[in-house]
Amino acid sequence: MLKNLSLLFILSGYLFSVQIIQADEMRIAVASNFTSAIKALVQKFEAQSTHKTKLIFGSTGRHYAQIKNGAPFDIFFAADSKRPELLEKEGLSIADSRFTYALGKLILWSPKAGFVDEQAQVLEQGNFYHIAVANPKLAPYGKAAQEVLKTYKLWEALKPKMVRGENIAQTFQFVKSANAQLGFVALSQIKHLPKNEQGSWWDIPASLYSPIKQQAVLLNKSPSAKAFVDFIKSEEGKNTILSFGYKTDNPQ
Repeated sequence: MLKNLSLLFILSGYLFSVQIIQADEMRIAVASNFTSAIKALVQKFEAQSTHKTKLIFGSTGRHYAQIKNGAPFDIFFAADSKRPELLEKEGLSIADSRFTYALGKLILWSPKAGFVDEQAQVLEQGNFYHIAVANPKLAPYGKAAQEVLKTYKLWEALKPKMVRGENIAQTFQFVKSANAQLGFVALSQIKHLPKNEQGSWWDIPASLYSPIKQQAVLLNKSPSAKAFVDFIKSEEGKNTILSFGYKTDNPQ
């Protein structure tokens, strides 16, 4: 009887340990524009390690608020540098862990070929019902789009035609689903679309908006989180990010 009870305790302890191991899953908060790129990065990372990851996508502003309120994330990949800097100053991230992982590129895009011209005259002509823009208060790409439209003195004029996405992923879907004829999205979002779905876009000069310097911070010192950050900084990680239309050589 005692032998059976001992065996039962051993098995219970083993099963409990297995549950802990399975629950040890890295949680990564990711800005929506980086969705496709980080999925590719995670696939490569998991293929060469035992670590598992769970990706939580959303706007940078929303993620920042969640982290401030105690959300259990291990790493935060923001679409700007402002929120990682704030987390660093507020003591909510691991000291000296902040780094620039990508420099974002804003474009004006339509899935319809020939609709968006290279001089963006389509904006002034206004022959569209809706234009999609991410919320400038939550999404850095939305703030960049606002800067571009204000430079052209079109921000107020186009407000009645704007549909606002909470993040750049929702903004992209508004355009892709034809709820808006065109919109300001990230180059990375169309980079890997089939050729017949890429439509037309205006490659917006970087001088028209503040640099979209995308930074990440560690939120705890777990081995899996550190291993993933090391992978992001590796040549394989950088080359993967480059393939999605970003730059990686912007200094911190």
